[in-house]
Amino acid sequence: MNKTNNLLEKLIASNNLYTRYMSILSLSDLPVFLIDTNGDILFEFIPSPHFCTYMCQESIGQVCTDYRCRLKPNAQDRFVCRHGLENILYPIMVQDEILGYVAGVQSYLQGNEYQKLMINVQSLEEAKGPELEFIAKSISSLKTVESNKIQIHEQLCGHIAKNISLDLSQSISHANLDVRLSIEREILEKKINDLEAKNMSLMVNPHFLFNTLNCIARIAYFEHSQTEELIYCLSDLLRYNLKQDNQLHTIGAEIDNMTKYLYIQKVRFKNRLVYDTDIPENIKSYRIPNMVIQPIVENAVIHGITPKRDGGKISIYAEIYKNEIVISIMDNGNGFPKDFLQNTQQLENKSGLGFWNTDKRLKQYYGEQYGLKIVKSDYSGSTVTITIPTQPIGRLTP
Repeated sequence: MNKTNNLLEKLIASNNLYTRYMSILSLSDLPVFLIDTNGDILFEFIPSPHFCTYMCQESIGQVCTDYRCRLKPNAQDRFVCRHGLENILYPIMVQDEILGYVAGVQSYLQGNEYQKLMINVQSLEEAKGPELEFIAKSISSLKTVESNKIQIHEQLCGHIAKNISLDLSQSISHANLDVRLSIEREILEKKINDLEAKNMSLMVNPHFLFNTLNCIARIAYFEHSQTEELIYCLSDLLRYNLKQDNQLHTIGAEIDNMTKYLYIQKVRFKNRLVYDTDIPENIKSYRIPNMVIQPIVENAVIHGITPKRDGGKISIYAEIYKNEIVISIMDNGNGFPKDFLQNTQQLENKSGLGFWNTDKRLKQYYGEQYGLKIVKSDYSGSTVTITIPTQPIGRLTP
């Protein structure tokens, strides 16, 4: 890897790119991602559809061959892939050298949606392995957009590419990219690193935080009555997530925290999201590492329910089986294919699911026989379980 590619990866690692471009990303819901000159996906602003990720990519984390064969021109490129989807490429240029690309769209232009019917589902099943139902669902979820929306998306990608190019150009003139960081950012990053070293707890997804704040702003404008409750829920959620005094919290407290999270998402998605919880009273007093339920519920919302046009339902329930407590998070979303389940740790940094990290923390507290398990994931939805012991170590003392 050459020096310039190192700079691009260092920029991604040192900056919250989504937060920086959040205001313009809100203008479009089409895929936007950052790739290097080899076609490796370095960062996803807005993820690709399941069809492109699981049906077209030859390997996890790398764009399809239609993209890779176009990673040479010095100017932006717009093309139609073999399945009829519109795509764009904007080069990230520094000193006349291409360091990477901002790419995206992966949607049908209005009038070309008929090309969905021309996709050979049988050959995809033979080549990729997922069940026919999953392939069919991934095809049906591909978006169809008007030409002017693609033009707006092109401007958005071009703006991001130019700004990243400027950032990298400025960083080359310094011995170290960190010199450009402000004192406040350095202090903040140090605090975050310290917290991660002390506790592997997952924090609130920044996408969720900013989406919630935008939702509150809209409700404040149109419906003053619900704003106060939303603010209180978000405040309680953030306060709970920042707790570092005890590594073990009660299951009841964790579920209460998740109820606030789902309430906020319910306000955003309205009738597209339905949820319920069923936790027996005799289970609520048992302790569990904090923030182990949230990444699973968050995954169910983002990757299971959100892609579905009609939304779906999430259920959280728990039971005691022999000497174990089993907490189940179930959704009726789109699920994910078998190869995803085999590469959870590899996908950790790109997807933000937190599955591997959650399983590791549970095993550290309770032993290797406990932890997280993906019981089921197919076209009808997913079920993920958390298993902990009922020994006194996991229960509040009187």
